[in-house]
Amino acid sequence: MSLRKLLYSVYERRLTAKLAGRPVPRHVGVMCDGNRRWAREMGFVDPNDGHRMGAERIKELLRWCDAAGVGHVTLWLLSTDNLSRPAAELDPLLQIIEDLTTELAEEGNPWRLRMVGALDVLPTRLATALKAAEERTRERAGSAQVNIAVGYGGRREIADAVRSLLLEHAANGGTLEELAGSLDVDDISEHLYTRGLPDPDLIIRTSGEQRLSGFMLWQSAHSEFYFCELNWPDFRRVDFLRALRSYATRQRRYGV
Repeated sequence: MSLRKLLYSVYERRLTAKLAGRPVPRHVGVMCDGNRRWAREMGFVDPNDGHRMGAERIKELLRWCDAAGVGHVTLWLLSTDNLSRPAAELDPLLQIIEDLTTELAEEGNPWRLRMVGALDVLPTRLATALKAAEERTRERAGSAQVNIAVGYGGRREIADAVRSLLLEHAANGGTLEELAGSLDVDDISEHLYTRGLPDPDLIIRTSGEQRLSGFMLWQSAHSEFYFCELNWPDFRRVDFLRALRSYATRQRRYGV
């Protein structure tokens, strides 16, 4: 073991010890950003080499979350905006997402998968594979539930939730006036892609960008944020532990 790896190993153990007994987020959202940037900086010609390395890092992240006791993880892998990328770049990325999700659903892996996004905007093959992975893991328990945000946009999610609410109300014979008189935030929450899940306590974004870019706009009203300068493929366990340490030191006021 190199001296650098040895020092990081010691530092990881110290961080882990300091986190003992401290608050742990129930739900962590992760914006896995900087894959293409990492590929360029590493000298790769194909930006999808960055996405492939990023997919490997996701598997490690999920094991770190299990070890820390995180119950829910939401991974933003593809936004609705990303779908406008050229086919030469988009198609390999879609394949990487399909391969990753299929692998996470394989026997021997502990995670229960849930798709959160507008699957109808995705190619049929990918949407079918994502649904199959979700179904295959439906009965799993004991490890983190992993929410795969593909074809996801926060504004689209809210619009879809309102549309679903209106259609449900109309199907039950209600009028718009009745709905307007009784509508509250819980009504919309119950129609989001993430309905039934706790809102994220902590949202992590890599690559140095400090904005949400449409990620979980509704659910993040009281979330804590951790912005990391590293590109996603360079994100290490020690960086994850630092994010948990930062979260553990904050006083969550929920607007009070």
